[in-house]
Amino acid sequence: MSTPGRPKSEYRSAEHEGTPMTMLTNPSRPLLEEIQRLPTSGARAVEHFSVEGEDYLVIPQLAEDIAGQPATMNGGNSDIDALVFRWADGRFVEHQRLPVPGGEDAEFFRIGDRSFLATASLRTGRGPYDLNAHSIVFEFKQQRFVPFQTFATFAAKQWTHFTLEGRHFLALAQGVVAEGPPAVHPSLSCLYEWNGSEFVFFQTVPSAWGYNWTFFELGGEFFLGYADHVEMSRLLKWNGTGFVPFQDLAPKGGRAMCFFEVEGEAWLALANLIGESFLFRWDGTQFVQHRRLCGPGAREFAWVASSGAGHLIQLNFLRGERSAPQTALQSCIYRMRGKQLELVEEFSTFGAPDVCAFTIAGQRHVAVANSLSAEVRFRTDSVVYRLHPDD
Repeated sequence: MSTPGRPKSEYRSAEHEGTPMTMLTNPSRPLLEEIQRLPTSGARAVEHFSVEGEDYLVIPQLAEDIAGQPATMNGGNSDIDALVFRWADGRFVEHQRLPVPGGEDAEFFRIGDRSFLATASLRTGRGPYDLNAHSIVFEFKQQRFVPFQTFATFAAKQWTHFTLEGRHFLALAQGVVAEGPPAVHPSLSCLYEWNGSEFVFFQTVPSAWGYNWTFFELGGEFFLGYADHVEMSRLLKWNGTGFVPFQDLAPKGGRAMCFFEVEGEAWLALANLIGESFLFRWDGTQFVQHRRLCGPGAREFAWVASSGAGHLIQLNFLRGERSAPQTALQSCIYRMRGKQLELVEEFSTFGAPDVCAFTIAGQRHVAVANSLSAEVRFRTDSVVYRLHPDD
């Protein structure tokens, strides 16, 4: 079984064409120091949260390998659980398992003094699969998650919680355009709003094969970035009653966006699995391309802010055809200072779809979900790192 390796100190520049990028080589100490491996199977997301003085990680799992079944990213047994880990004595230990078949995402959020976890289920079964699944929002009670509300979803990929003018919303990215069982459940990506006791439907967005959201405020305006594999990946803008299209960013292949600000400049990174990934800069009226990040393969970002600068972690998921994917890739860390983006470290990942950065007892950490081994098997460890400063 292939497992993730340690960071590298020599970098290949072929994938980072476009605006010249400074390569910082031979650092005195890697930024990422591996501290723990978590036994996961088809891990599709990783979410850190703190509640009642404890730190947790939750990792939804897409599938587990079936003995005798050929290696394929579209196979496996999806009727498995999401894993909840609790931080104890300097490491994460298993705390709870949640019924999240075909797990794709977990989003922790609070409403008042209540704590919730929204989970997304892509599919159920061992093959053939049903994309008409039920995705569950759990509530945290007495140190355990219990089911709170269930949604009928179709190929659900991601939830994002955000607040706007005192209102709580959940955005659901979902849908797929492929042969298989037809959509019986609603299939468009959409938003739900909290009505005081539960979430109710608010609006849909133009969508086909939804993957991800990001919400941010800029110049007193509210924006919602939406990434779709088939439809246009675009920014939506709040007009007072709903979100409407504002700016198109990529025609297809979108996987994730990440908004951040450095020294008064606003930036938006766009990950594209099948095309070019870019960093955009806000020019006062819209986002304009600032530089190319890489070619095909990008999946997700995490932004780690620091004084006057910050680090952008980019995960690379896979390259090649889905029938024979290359999953053992180098993901990377950039340092952003002013308008200069520098590639400072690469590290080994295996079909990595998600990353989160968090702080425990004053020490920054990074957790990476790995979903497919080099042999395209679901059983591959996810990894927790300690993040060291580099300035």
